[in-house]
Amino acid sequence: MPNQFDPPSGTRDFLAAELTKRERAFGVLRSVFASYGFEPLQTPAFERVDVLLGKYGDEADKLVFKILRRGEHEASGEADLALRYDMTVPLARVAAAYGSQLPTPYKRYAMGSVWRADRPGRGRFREFTQCDIDTLGSTSPLADAEILCAHHDAMTALGLTDFRILVNSRQVLSGLLEVFAVPPELGPGVLTALDKLDKMSPADVISELTSRGLDEQAAGELVAAMTAEDASERIRTALKPSETGMAGLEELEPAARAGRRADSGRPDRVHAADGARPQLPTPARSGSSWRPAYRGSIGAGGRYDHLIAQLGGPDVPATGSSLGIERILTLLPDDAGGRQGTLDLAVTVLADDLAGPSFALAARARAAGLRASVYLGASGKLGKQLRWAADQGARWCLIYGNAEREAGTVTVRDLLSAEQEAVPEAEVADYLACRAGSADG
Repeated sequence: MPNQFDPPSGTRDFLAAELTKRERAFGVLRSVFASYGFEPLQTPAFERVDVLLGKYGDEADKLVFKILRRGEHEASGEADLALRYDMTVPLARVAAAYGSQLPTPYKRYAMGSVWRADRPGRGRFREFTQCDIDTLGSTSPLADAEILCAHHDAMTALGLTDFRILVNSRQVLSGLLEVFAVPPELGPGVLTALDKLDKMSPADVISELTSRGLDEQAAGELVAAMTAEDASERIRTALKPSETGMAGLEELEPAARAGRRADSGRPDRVHAADGARPQLPTPARSGSSWRPAYRGSIGAGGRYDHLIAQLGGPDVPATGSSLGIERILTLLPDDAGGRQGTLDLAVTVLADDLAGPSFALAARARAAGLRASVYLGASGKLGKQLRWAADQGARWCLIYGNAEREAGTVTVRDLLSAEQEAVPEAEVADYLACRAGSADG
């Protein structure tokens, strides 16, 4: 039975250390996306229910968090609004509403919470953050390559270097289903099941394929081909009778080659997947697709021409990518970048009549770019205040008592080395700014 003070199932509280880590990562991503000319877009946390339903398929529609009517209509039990399910449908609505005001191509990034009425489990949440970049209005493969490059640079900027980006083609996958004689009506379900080979055993995937209606022998042959050590060669050989599959292979290598240009240091990060992994979150994806892999999938993307029109927006070509930011955050070290602790500087209050000067010292430190606070307990007892400063993670403590006031100095105590130095009061801010710069460097 959950504790009454626990957050609702599938949601989380983020205390300072975790929230700081998340915000730092989001800041890195915004900087990378902006460097490519992607502009931010923020949409409401909820949309009209008719905007969302019918856009994701029957199974996904069941996961839309609906909001019941309020006020005098509450008794109807009907929903007119729903929490945002993803970032793509809001993008389609924005494209439809502001099309003439948007540049061509329209390049946007979006980061924010989305909600799923799903059963929470390990690593699965009902509220989580999505991070998307998309380009609307370009049919050029260069648009796909740029998305790939931005996705690549975002991960390296976060400190992830041991990853691969697998590039695939919708036509390759269609050809794969054709040569393995998968009935067209079973195709989407078969791809969904095969997409789980990264996280499920081959036997379990075969079981799911048969439960979806595929013949057991065909399921076994398909999984065996995709999990073999020479899977790429097997798939290429199997696709030869399929005109569609071979056309997909022809479009695959240019996309992978363009993406490889993003990485001058590790040219082996971008690979043509040759159908060895589906990497398609929805059958509406067309053309090239990709999936960054780092001990499992950490994102997905691809071209989805005509999908915006299906979602209610204009019929424009589109390509995009979504980073699995929640998974990526678990891969980053707890101290990934930046300073730790709540404060850089703690200021003592050793007597009631010294509170004013102590507040002034903290204000000067903040003006110099430092995080500073004064002791808010009862004045006096230096030892207790030093312990408070250490608990806040402060690097320095300013000690200002009657002796310092008479001398016109401030005692600056380094809480790491326990060394301290008397500094003229007028020079304290510059002194600390200089020391902070040295510490960061």
